[in-house]
Formats: sequence, structure tokens, C-alpha cells
Amino acid sequence: MSDPSVDDAYRHCLRLARGHYENFPVASRLLPRRLQKPIAVIYAFARSADDFADEGDLPEEIRLSLLDEYVAKLDALRDGQALSDPVFIALRDVIDRHALPLKPFYDLLSAFRQDVTKRRYADFDEVLDYCRRSANPVGRLVLHLCGEATADNLRDSDAVCTALQLINFGQDLAQDYDENQRIYLPQDEMAACGVSETHLIERRSDAALRKLLDIQIARSRELIMSGAALGARLKGRLGLEIRATINGGVCVLNALARRDNQFIRPRLRRRDWLRIFWQAAFPNKFRL
Repeated sequence: MSDPSVDDAYRHCLRLARGHYENFPVASRLLPRRLQKPIAVIYAFARSADDFADEGDLPEEIRLSLLDEYVAKLDALRDGQALSDPVFIALRDVIDRHALPLKPFYDLLSAFRQDVTKRRYADFDEVLDYCRRSANPVGRLVLHLCGEATADNLRDSDAVCTALQLINFGQDLAQDYDENQRIYLPQDEMAACGVSETHLIERRSDAALRKLLDIQIARSRELIMSGAALGARLKGRLGLEIRATINGGVCVLNALARRDNQFIRPRLRRRDWLRIFWQAAFPNKFRL
């Protein structure tokens, strides 16, 4: 069988991107049309690699081997070698067309590999280092795609992406623990607030857990607001998309702060999405 064509490879990546539910939309129709396919390819790369770390019942050594194969394919792409994987065929085309740096892709694979072997985080610095490699690369790649990778934009994008990752941790306490025995809450802060793994095992939603999560919510809110200027700085549909993403993050944070049971994942409703996009379209009339 012949290798997939570039067009076939792009179609494969678009199917992957559209096949996953996310609170923060990927390859959104808000984005300029010229960016939708490249971003879908980047997402397909990240999603497929993340699935190696998370999905199914594969033993740890097989997961690491699959991720190592992705590193080898990325090395092959870097070195100009032939590739047959449709994700990497499309990725090579995107990287070549847009002169994208390779480091963010390596950082993503490093984070996914860490997910296989590391399930506890001693302090917030360790969590931040993970976010630097698991979340921030995608925002940086989008800015490079758009020719907007200035120092200020990269800084603000990192703040927003890290905040969104922390928000996901807050939403997925039960899922992360049940499915992969992972706890992304800093262990030192858990101890200081009187929270143990028993809270997760027993779904104990008490004052101690509320106090701990309030710290995480406040920290995430401060981070996302520190990067909010990015949405105002970027013009056109990209700026609209960034503002909508930030608004969505704030909306989820508000839902997390309101919930009584800390193990119920908030879902945004139709009216939430309408408010998110309305605020993004008319930012001067509304405050987050």
C-alpha cells in the first residue's frame, strides 16, 4: 500500500481533531480559515500522542515505547527522512510551510512521557514545569503560525495556556485519579490544607478540599487574567478566538467556585457559550 498523500494526511488529522469533545474548542470556526487545517494537524499530533499515555490498558513499557516511536518520527522529520504516518506527513507540510520551531513538539512528547511515569507533584513548581511542556507549546505554535510570536505575546500565551491546564486539573480530579491514579494538586499544599488521597478515594468533598481548591482557582484566575491582554492585542478572528478561549476559562472557573461537590465536572451550557462569544465579540462592553 502506498503512503498517504498530503491531502489524505490532512483529512486524517481533521477527523482526529473533530472527534474529541473539549471545553476549549480546537480548530474552531472562529479561527481564520487558513489556520484551521494547520491547527488541526498540531492537535492531531498532540491528541494521538496523549492517547498513548492515557487511553486503554496498555502496560507502561508499551506506552513509553509508542511515545519513543513518536520522538523517532519527529527526529526523522527534522532530518528530512521519509515518513509514512499521516500525522507526520501533514505535520511536515505544516512545519515547512510556516517555519515552525520543533522544540514545542519535543516538549509535548516529554510531558506525555512524564504522564506515564509520574503521578504525584511535590509542589506547584513541579506542576508549572509540567504545564510548560504539556500546555504552553500549543499556544506558542499558534502564535508562530500567525507570525505573532513576539516576546509579549509568548509570555501572555504561556500564562493563559498554563491557566487552562490548571483549570482542567480542577475539573478532572476524579477522572485523573480513577483512570490513571494521577494527582496534579501540589502535595505540600494538600498536606497544609489537611487533604489526603482518601478524599479522592472516598469522594470526600469537605471544607479542607474546598480550601485547597479555592487556592487553585484563585491562582488560575490570576494567571489567565495576567495573559488576557493577548486577546486584545491580537486582531481579527484570531483575537476573537483567543478572547473566547479566555472567557471560556473564566466561565469554567466561576462554575468550579460555585459547585458544592468538588468531584462533579462542570459542563458549559448553551447560554454559557452565547455569553462567552458575545463578550469576546464586544470586549469593551463587558468585563470578565
